Amino acid sequence: MAATSNEERVPRLLALVPYLQARPGIEVAVAAADFGVTENQLRRDLTLLWMCGLPGHGPGDLIDLAFEGEAVSVVFDAGMSRPLRLTAEEALALVVALRTLAETPGLADTDAIQRALAKVETAAGGAVDDSTVTVELDSGERTLVVLHRAIADRRALRLRYYSASRDETGERTVDPLRVFESDDHTYLEAWCRQAEGMRLFRIDRIESARVLDEAAHVPDDVQPRDLSGGVFRPASEHLLVVLRLSPAYAWVADYYVAEDVVEDGDRIQVSLRVADPGWVRALVLGSAGQVEVLSPGWLAEGIRAEAERALGQYAAK
Repeated sequence: MAATSNEERVPRLLALVPYLQARPGIEVAVAAADFGVTENQLRRDLTLLWMCGLPGHGPGDLIDLAFEGEAVSVVFDAGMSRPLRLTAEEALALVVALRTLAETPGLADTDAIQRALAKVETAAGGAVDDSTVTVELDSGERTLVVLHRAIADRRALRLRYYSASRDETGERTVDPLRVFESDDHTYLEAWCRQAEGMRLFRIDRIESARVLDEAAHVPDDVQPRDLSGGVFRPASEHLLVVLRLSPAYAWVADYYVAEDVVEDGDRIQVSLRVADPGWVRALVLGSAGQVEVLSPGWLAEGIRAEAERALGQYAAK
């Protein structure tokens, strides 16, 4: 085994005294195996412990060890058996971390967290309680923790997701691949079992996410999306739609990849390809007449008929 670093050695030294107190007369070889170090390394640790004690005390107050052949015992612990006392700052840090875990769904054992919280608050002597610490994660942060856990554990997810293109919310099972940020939004890229293809899910549109007790199965030939050209990449098989936009909706020509943009008086005529015509429907119906579909005709007629039905139902009330 390689020599250990100081970062590894200090926690080991702190753990050695209570370990040896609980196992008087334990063989050095056994203790070394338990700590994952060589016998020579453990002997060096024990030698260093002989020079340790509480501040303000003299040599006679240092830790004392006794060797009998290959066995070792603690003769004097130099106060190392005293209960841990947390400062207010240390207790606060622990309480914030534990309450963050408690607020995160499905990440850890809630009962165990609550028991740990109670112990830390008791150890703090009343310095930290419900009146001094309140932790609440927003929905996006809670969702991200669940997604990262699913990816790390290679587990499938059950999502409740709002589709802006269809203007509807539905549930689907996905096999997560990665989480990334692009254009000021955070996305989950995953294999959608319903669509049988890779899909992107905006985190702020995920209403709930639950890790399933089944392994994720992303097909071997699937590669992460190339983001060098942006999130959305128009393809020739996508529907070509021509829209006339009022000045208030001119942002559409800038936000989406357009094949052609032409000024039409005080309006803009834009040609772009869409993967789902439902997105156009939602855009037009929500624009109060400021977005008009010029092509294809069947899409324009369908949206017009839907708007007339909605107006008819409103007038009948």
